[in-house]
Amino acid sequence: MVRPCRQLTPNLEKVINEKAGKIRLVKINIDENPGVAGQLGIQSIPAVFAFAGGRPVDAFLGAIPESEVRRFADKVISSAPEGKPAAGSIEEEIKNAVEAAGEALKLGDLNQAAQIYGMVLQHKPDHPGAIIGMAKVFFTAEDPEQAQAVLDTMPEAERKGEEYNSLIQSLKLLGEAAELSETDELAAEVEADPDNHQARFDLAVKYNAEGKRLEAAEALVALMKRDRTWNEDGARKKLLELFEAWGAKDPATLKGRRLLSALLFS
Repeated sequence: MVRPCRQLTPNLEKVINEKAGKIRLVKINIDENPGVAGQLGIQSIPAVFAFAGGRPVDAFLGAIPESEVRRFADKVISSAPEGKPAAGSIEEEIKNAVEAAGEALKLGDLNQAAQIYGMVLQHKPDHPGAIIGMAKVFFTAEDPEQAQAVLDTMPEAERKGEEYNSLIQSLKLLGEAAELSETDELAAEVEADPDNHQARFDLAVKYNAEGKRLEAAEALVALMKRDRTWNEDGARKKLLELFEAWGAKDPATLKGRRLLSALLFS
């Protein structure tokens, strides 16, 4: 009995050759790359996914006749943005794909973002933008261990820049928060004793882990007002760590910097 993959492959190759460079065929062995199967939700093979301009446009499962493969290929080619051929330089395709994945991530479509980043990383495993993007997907999906595992694949020379440092700092802060008491308990300790600086400091770390960025900044500034020298200026140092994790343009960073400046220069 002929396996479906062996039935489909000759039809795919024939149609791709007919298109004379307008479309590219990339084969991936999912036994050797199980992560791709998970990212794309593949449960059976053969599975064919089509991308145009870095965006997924169509897909099908199983072996289909040559005529259907041809219609499928024509649809992919016609979906290329601004009438451009789907098969530009590999660098351009990767750039478009990373941009498309970034847009999907901004819109909260983690599944699509992961699929595109995963395809890019299959072609170029050391692509910095795709590594950071995939790590962001896992971080947003509340899977910090997997996010860190992805970041660990970053080439040493590329371990720099605001996005990379922000993610590293965010993962560090999240790990710190996991070791602390619950937020309600810490808040109660601060209310009972406003001079319990450690509880207020820990509360700020927990606030950050819960996405309450402004509350975290305000808690650290309040600690500084009570004791600037506590723990060797620990509150200010932690606040700067938060700013790095949030990014320079984040509203909480801008507000936090204003609060810090008002305190330091008052």
